[in-house]
Amino acid sequence: MPVSELLVESAGAVRRLTLNRPDALNAITATMRERLIAELEAASADPAVRVVVLTGAGRAFCSGADLSGGAGGAGGSTGERVAGGVARMLRRGVQRMVAAVLDCEKPVLCALNGVAAGVGAQLALACDLVVAAENASLLQVFARRGLVPDGGAAYLLARLVGPQRAKELLFFGDKVRATEAERLGLVNRVVPAEELEKTVTEWAERLAAGPTRAFALTKALVNASLDADRATAFAAEAVAQEINMTTADAQEGVRAFVERRDARFEGR
Repeated sequence: MPVSELLVESAGAVRRLTLNRPDALNAITATMRERLIAELEAASADPAVRVVVLTGAGRAFCSGADLSGGAGGAGGSTGERVAGGVARMLRRGVQRMVAAVLDCEKPVLCALNGVAAGVGAQLALACDLVVAAENASLLQVFARRGLVPDGGAAYLLARLVGPQRAKELLFFGDKVRATEAERLGLVNRVVPAEELEKTVTEWAERLAAGPTRAFALTKALVNASLDADRATAFAAEAVAQEINMTTADAQEGVRAFVERRDARFEGR
């Protein structure tokens, strides 16, 4: 895959990943998917990276899987239909990609610069925070094609907006414009297109200056919270607290509180 299909840039502690197939509205190929997964995993392991920004080049964020090579697109290769093949393709393909965003140990901030359709919408919704340009939109196109949603759409939407609203979005496949997405709770903030980069940079810098390990533990707790009973959630919270109190940032935070000053976090 040409490097230009996924731009990787670092500015201080911020790692920026840009889907860069603007002529194809950043539709994701299989090789592009694998690179994105690898970069998210690398960001988790790199102590110099404290926040990841995910965005798209041109007028779209991501139009979904690239189907030009067949129905498999970013989900995997196609060929003679074998029982279980579609499920295997999804597990190894788009589900791994969305899971890589959810499982990244650094905050992932989506700069939603345009339309996010199909699995592109799931890629955006899996991010921890979403800042959207006013001209951006989300589109669940599956039912229009007679398909069941993939990439964790049902899982993500039900948790973000509740089951009834999730079914409305998935059944009708209507375009959800940025302002409506903010009202529904699908995005955190909507700004004029010309202010998107400024706002994302400000948020990224705030996240990069924060307690990185505490963010990772908090993210894991929130992501698991709706799948656990209270006792399990409370036990996980206690373990997370135990782990976090061994970090330098937690100790700095306590010192700063006692000394009545702003904390200076280092991400460790």
